[in-house]
Amino acid sequence: MKTNLNVNFSGIELKNPVLTASGTFGYGYELADLIPLNELGGIVTKTITLRPREGNLQPRIAEVESGILNTIGLQNIGVRAFVEEPLEKLNRIGVPIIVSVAGSKTSEYIETVKILSGRRGVSAIELNLSCPNLKKKIICHDLCLVSEIIRGVKNVSKVPVIAKLSPLVTDIVEIALAAQNSGVDGLTLSNTYPAMAINIETFKPKLSTFRGGVSGSCIKPMSVRCVYDAYQSIKVPIIGCGGIMTGEDAIEFILAGATVVSVGSSSLVSPQNLIKIIYGIKGILERKNINSVKDIIGIVNKSFG
Repeated sequence: MKTNLNVNFSGIELKNPVLTASGTFGYGYELADLIPLNELGGIVTKTITLRPREGNLQPRIAEVESGILNTIGLQNIGVRAFVEEPLEKLNRIGVPIIVSVAGSKTSEYIETVKILSGRRGVSAIELNLSCPNLKKKIICHDLCLVSEIIRGVKNVSKVPVIAKLSPLVTDIVEIALAAQNSGVDGLTLSNTYPAMAINIETFKPKLSTFRGGVSGSCIKPMSVRCVYDAYQSIKVPIIGCGGIMTGEDAIEFILAGATVVSVGSSSLVSPQNLIKIIYGIKGILERKNINSVKDIIGIVNKSFG
């Protein structure tokens, strides 16, 4: 029996359901000497903004138990520089490219997507709606702003638009439905969780901004719950994200309702883990005599929801 890992995400054909996660894999081409990038389902770039950003002061990363704490601050070269070099290099890999986009206001999202839309190699846009706006509030906390950004971007985008949501909301279903009703083509659930760590030798926070976002295996159960809850109420496909370290972890997200998964902190531990996760998924399906990964999407909801 040949196990089929192919999936379709909002019209994008993927050879398997494993993507890189934004923010943990650079622009997406830098690790070509370490792993066969063309074996991935697709690449999600680090977040791109309208203008270059230097990011936050060091220290910006700290190890914590079962995870990583970060406060990078969306450091990037800006969208115009991105389309001149990194995007051209990404085009040579031969897998779908999803460009993560952020802004401090709606017009910045729209202008950035205008520059990206229609460029060769851009398969989809992922809107990072988990970052602060000009009022220093998480965008996902304002349903009207979420809707405004999605509708504005959809008006100018020639490719599918995916909304990456923060788990720091009262009701993940409410924000997921708001995004869907605004016309989004897919969701990424979810981003990092707010956290903090303190150095007991220096009596100072381990991050320059004091607080940051925690990722890694410690957040997986909470992120699986986000996917499970949202899947019951929405019709658009989901990218499951948060704490995926193994093929078994990826299968959990798919069973909960994710069509594909994006892998972040695990690739920081070892870039090879991305390939191991793909083969891990395949091995589990073969052991269970399941012909296609599509056959198990959301079956926990369907059986027990």
